[in-house]
Amino acid sequence: MSTRSRAVLLSAVAAVAALSLSACGKGGTSGGGGDTHFVTGNNGIDTVPAGKRATAPDLSGRTIDGKTLDVADYKGKVVVVNVWGSWCGPCREEAQYFAKVSKEYQDKGVQFVGINTRDTSTTPAVNFEKEHGVAYPSLYDPTGKLMLRFKKGTLNPQIIPSTLVIDRHGKVAARALEALDDTGLLKMLKPVLAEK
Repeated sequence: MSTRSRAVLLSAVAAVAALSLSACGKGGTSGGGGDTHFVTGNNGIDTVPAGKRATAPDLSGRTIDGKTLDVADYKGKVVVVNVWGSWCGPCREEAQYFAKVSKEYQDKGVQFVGINTRDTSTTPAVNFEKEHGVAYPSLYDPTGKLMLRFKKGTLNPQIIPSTLVIDRHGKVAARALEALDDTGLLKMLKPVLAEK
């Protein structure tokens, strides 16, 4: 193994380890300082003004039910991305609210997409969605590769669960690093949906 390959492997292992340490916890506040352009609200939701938003990375691949999905296909809609795992207690708590709001807003220009991570097979993920009435698709990302596509210094998913709202132009507008109920979810969604 070359030195470069070893360095790339060690970087990937370190990133996954960092994600593992912060997984499935209560979200904390993250600073909007430096050149990040985002503002941390006292409600745990980070937002970025329309002109300062970063483009969402490529979020595509296989879903937990074996289909192909590319979030970029939803450009023109507001997309709510929820990073979750069937093993995660806070994810189980928030699932009912995501299922409810996704049904209420499916005909209002909003698409929900899950990113299932760290489940070793799709079986527990599929069972989780059935149990909680989740009807929207979820990308299967067992090793967290999709999470690592978000650039440092942007609104990125840092823990499980994390929720992102992507605007109609494919840019990340808001993020929550904690489990949300329907009220918290709508606080994130409604302002972005109201944008022209």
